[in-house]
Parts: sequence; C-alpha cells; structure tokens
Amino acid sequence: MDDNKVTRRELLKYAAGAALAITGFSDRGARGTSRGLPRVRVITRGPKFHWFGYYDKLQFDPSCRYALGMEVGFEHRSPKPDDVISIGMVDLKAGDRWMELGESRAWCWQQGCMLQWRPGSKNEIVWNDRQDGRFVCHIFNVKTGKKRTPAHPFYTISPDGRTAVTPDFRRIQDMRPGYGYAGLPDPHADESAPKDSGIFRLDLETGRQKLIISIADVARIQNPHADFAGAKHYFNHLLFNTDGSRFIFLHRWRARGQRGFGTRMLTARPDGSDIRIIDDYGRMSHFIWRDTRHILAWAWHPSHGNAFYLYEDGTDKVEVIAKGVMTQNGHCSYLPGGKWILNDTYPDKERKQHVYLYNAATGKRVPLGSFHLPPQYKGEWRCDTHPRFSPDGRSVVIDSPHGGSGRQMYLIDISLIVA
Repeated sequence: MDDNKVTRRELLKYAAGAALAITGFSDRGARGTSRGLPRVRVITRGPKFHWFGYYDKLQFDPSCRYALGMEVGFEHRSPKPDDVISIGMVDLKAGDRWMELGESRAWCWQQGCMLQWRPGSKNEIVWNDRQDGRFVCHIFNVKTGKKRTPAHPFYTISPDGRTAVTPDFRRIQDMRPGYGYAGLPDPHADESAPKDSGIFRLDLETGRQKLIISIADVARIQNPHADFAGAKHYFNHLLFNTDGSRFIFLHRWRARGQRGFGTRMLTARPDGSDIRIIDDYGRMSHFIWRDTRHILAWAWHPSHGNAFYLYEDGTDKVEVIAKGVMTQNGHCSYLPGGKWILNDTYPDKERKQHVYLYNAATGKRVPLGSFHLPPQYKGEWRCDTHPRFSPDGRSVVIDSPHGGSGRQMYLIDISLIVA
C-alpha cells in the first residue's frame, strides 16, 4: 500500500513538472532536471559522430535492448562517393557499448542508409550500400554474423519483413541532394518523367526486383491544383501501412530553373495497382500511418491552412488534428496503442528543437525537452531530432549535437508519462 502511494506521488509530481516551460539539456542535464522533464542520457560518444536518421524506421530490436546507429568521422559537408560510414548498435543494458556490425557507401545525412531492424525478426537488420557500381542492400544477422546482399536497394519494408518498395535513389540525388546517395548518376537525368524509372518492388527473400509504378504514369495523372508543364518529376518518402496492404509515396515535381517543388501524396497496393490520390494541394510534408486506413500528416488544406490532418485512405475524409497544440511541422509517429503521438519541431528563434508527446484522448501536450542546434548544422547536413520510440513505448531516442560533441544519440525515458 505504501509503495502504491509513493508511485502515485511520483506520477503527480512528474505530471506537474512536465507542464512547466521546456528547457535545454546539456550532457549534465541529460541526467534529469528539477523541473520535471524526463531523464535523458547520451548513449553514444565521440570522438566520432553518431546518428540514426529517419523517424519511421525500426531502430530498436524487439527486446528493446539494442539501438541501431551509424558512425562517421566528419560533419558539415555533403557525403562524397568514397565516404564510408560504420554500421553498429548500442547495447543499452551493457553500459551503452557500441558494437560495430558493418559499413555503407550509400548514405545521406537525413536518412542515413535506411538502417533498421527487419520487421518481424529478432536478429536481422537491413541497410543499403554501394557495391560493384550499383546500389544494393545487406540483410545481416547480428547473432550469427551471416549476411545476404540482394542486388537492389530498398526504402520501406512491409510489416512481415518480406517485401520492400523503393524509388530510384539516383534520381532523388539528382533532384534533391541530401536524400539520395552520391556515387551513381541518374541515367534519366535529361527526362522530365521517365517510363523506366519510378517505384520498384523487391522480394527480400529471392532478391527479385520489378518496376511497379513509373514516373511517367503518375505524371500523366492530372492535378487540378498544379500545372506540370515543363516540370521534372520524382518519387520520395515511401511507407507501408500497419498491415502491409498499401503503401504511401510522395510524387514531387519542380519546374525547370526553380528551387522549390510541389508535392502530392498517393497510395497503392504492394503490386503497384489501385493508385489513389490522398492529397494534391501541393504542400504535403511529414506523415505516418495511424492504422491500415488513416494517415496523420502535416500539410496545407483549405479547411485550416497549415496543420496536422488525419486523412482516410480511399475516401475524401480529412480532419484537422491537435489544432492550436501541434502547430508546427514535425516528424510524427504513433506510440504503440495509438494513444500518444510523438513529435518534434524544427529550430525556433533560439535554435531549440522541441520534442514532445501529444495525448490524442486528452488533447494535452507533454514536453520531453528542447535541444539546441548550433548554427553550423544547416541545410543538407542539419541534424533533425527525428524521435524514434522503442517497441514497448517506454523510451525515445533522438539525434542531436546539443551536448557539445557533435551529433550523438540520446535516450529519453518516457515510462512515467505513458504509464
């Protein structure tokens, strides 16, 4: 009974403290603060730099013991074809020991090499690389050390771990450096909408690949809100839904001579059929599947302008989410169970990136911390926090240089909040 009272007092104290203003963390602050923010600890250290990349990949193994990451010896410039990064994982139950597992020559600052735990596997991880003049992927068993190398890269993997879909990273690099990979030129660079480039499906068991959606086919789908005349097109940001029955892809285009681009969101079945337009207003950004049919995304919509919206795949239904609370674009995801949304922000005027949870039932925002981004982290080599959660929903890992030793990975304990 006394234990229960103590636990309740701790929770009430934590809830009160979490409502206070967000403060920054240093390495010392990572041990916790008196203001009620959750405990933060650095889990990688210099002299080299460590990060994971995008927010929609599986960083943790199913047991929540190991967190994947990448290691590199430089910052503040674009990767060159001969720049090699190390692939490794942190043992969170053995003093945050770094364990090296492999390397890659196909990577970017924002999304790394697509490193992630293979869905449905306890021991296999997957990442992209460049070998023998082509992009490939490795499937590596961290327990046995065995590795297979399908002769094609991937972007997103179905929940059963068997199927992947991917755009052409050569074209992404040509259209938007920082999201593709250096080292291989786009063979269709002079074409506005090539018929032999687009989205490919990869069988991770057999290694067979097939073009399932061409850029040419999607560019022919008219958009009432945009003029494609003279535009150059590409695909990016693919993501399977929660049961693997459909996947999202972004169709982007840029008029020749212009820097900005338009974006529309579409979905399709894993074989490329039944293509549906979800949003075509041109200003779609970060997104996540809530379930098999609903998509949370930051976008512009005539109903409420720039905001987070919940779209229903296959219908015209769209509703604004967290109006007045989640007011800035960020890298959003749902914690297990769908009650909590994990999100972050880009740097504010003080160059602080805010990481927080949003309770979808109560409408309350719970701050997890704010992390200073030094001014040299900008453009292609900026360091977004890209918060990722553990499978049990009790921990979050972010990338950040706020501690003074370059980009490193930090673990935030959110167990008391989600309890």
